[in-house]
Amino acid sequence: MTTLGNAETASSAGGQRATYPGLKGKSVLITGGASGIGLATAKGFAAAGAHLTLLDINADALARAGEELKSAYANIGVETVCGSTTDETAVESAFARAEARFGSIDILFNNAGVASNKPTLELSPAEWRRVVDINLTGVFLCAQAAGRRMTQKGSGVILNMASMFGVSSAPNRAAYCATKAAVASLTKVIAVEWASFGVRVNALAPGYVSTALVDELARAGRYDINALKKRTPLGRLGDPSEIAELALFLASDSAAYITGQTIVADGGWTANGYM
Repeated sequence: MTTLGNAETASSAGGQRATYPGLKGKSVLITGGASGIGLATAKGFAAAGAHLTLLDINADALARAGEELKSAYANIGVETVCGSTTDETAVESAFARAEARFGSIDILFNNAGVASNKPTLELSPAEWRRVVDINLTGVFLCAQAAGRRMTQKGSGVILNMASMFGVSSAPNRAAYCATKAAVASLTKVIAVEWASFGVRVNALAPGYVSTALVDELARAGRYDINALKKRTPLGRLGDPSEIAELALFLASDSAAYITGQTIVADGGWTANGYM
């Protein structure tokens, strides 16, 4: 697995990584920022010179991520807040901490979420509510907190984490697919509402990405990595740095005319109807 370092290094897919000088000095809040795609994206923004506030429920991983970022990127500020995106108090605390340290919130990456893979007939109401609370309500609460601030100052970017299973579907994922489809729809609604205030809102919809969680599920026998690669036209899983690159682009001035969209990065999975 590759990692994001200097913005000039080559990406895992080959070629030179794009640079976005307009991100320098921006204040970025990332939920679920302590690991996986969230941490890779934090490193990407840090390499571009943006200040970071990470909100994550995993205290140990959050502490490690904060120290790693502070050590690797001494020219930026890093704040960490331990809490759940489903907790309005924790969300407000994270936004307040970012504003106190960096003056504003310029970019929100609404990344926190959970997987759910269980036959629909076996899915309990409690399990359904947990996925809805984290994958949808948490996204709403953070987007609303960001929107209140961004609409007042007349600028901002919100990026919501959807999934390729929010624009397609798969068995045994009723809660996951439903919540990710709802995130894509929510993205359109608030993008239209807040466009006149200078706020852009888009969603990212990754396919299978090589993260510690995916590796853990593979070791537990719940994922067959070789089968996933075979099903993907590009023949491999995505890398967290590639999703981070998409987030940086959408947050940058290069995407100034893009709002209300769900951008799929899945190696061709949803285009492939052949099993």
